[in-house]
Parts: sequence; C-alpha cells; structure tokens
Amino acid sequence: MAQYTTEFGSIHSYKKGGITAIDDDPKRYVFSNMFEVAAKSAPYERVAVAKNFEYVIESAKAEGESPWYSAAHDEFVIAMDGKVRVDFIKLTDPDAVVDPESEGAVIVQGQPIGEAMGYVVLSRGHMAMLPVGCAYKFSAAETCTIIIQTIDGAVTQHKWAQFCQK
Repeated sequence: MAQYTTEFGSIHSYKKGGITAIDDDPKRYVFSNMFEVAAKSAPYERVAVAKNFEYVIESAKAEGESPWYSAAHDEFVIAMDGKVRVDFIKLTDPDAVVDPESEGAVIVQGQPIGEAMGYVVLSRGHMAMLPVGCAYKFSAAETCTIIIQTIDGAVTQHKWAQFCQK
C-alpha cells in the first residue's frame, strides 16, 4: 500500500504543484497550486482553482480588509494558513442586496444594513459557513490564504491559463 506524507504549505512557503502521470492517483492533484494563485493575486481577488459544474473553489490572498460580500446561497471558507477574521451582518432585506436567483458572491456596496451577528477567527484548517441572508467581510493582519466554496459568479476570476502547468 502506498504511503503519503502530508506537507503543509503557506502563502509564504509553497512548492508549485505539478502533474506526474504515473498511476493517475487523484491524491496528486488536490490543492496543487492554491498558494501560488493567492500569492500572485490581489488581496481578496477570488480566483477559481477548481470547478465542478456550477460550483467552484476560489483561492484568495487575505491581506488587510476585504469588501463586504453576500450571496443568495450558503458558502464556506477555510483558512489554509495564518489567521483571518470573518465579520457577519444579518441583512435586514437580503433580496435588496443580492438577487435571490443569482449565483456566486457579490460585493455589497457601502455598509450593509442589518444587525451585527459577530465574528469568527479562523486559523489553519478552520472552516466557517457564510450563510445566505448575511453579509460578510474578511480581515487579516498578516497575509494568508483562504479558499471559498461557492458557485461561479460575479466575483469569481478565471485565470486557468496563467496558473495551470504548461
């Protein structure tokens, strides 16, 4: 039986992923370049690193404070290194902020109107739900990487040609 060793990367220390087509084991492809994508992107630029039908995994560099986001569906975020804070506001009128038929996250213009729900601080491997009907923003004192599971939408960037191995 093959043995695998887990090597944790970070936005400050990672190896570029690669594909070695020896036995086509899917374990060779997971998270192959999310740190590189985050390192070469603007803060909170949400770049798709995986796609399955309408669903995407976005990699983003968390640095400073993000804009407020909202979506017409639940999303999830995972901290891949460092620490990131997520603040939440329960929107008074979510349908006025984001079209309930839309897909993917949208940037909320201005300060969201609603009740503060609190915040969570995520460290490596911690996951938080970004629930429908709320606005959320990220903040990080030091540069780190987050991945977001969502639906391909208005803020999702596609840079496959820039990051895929040639």
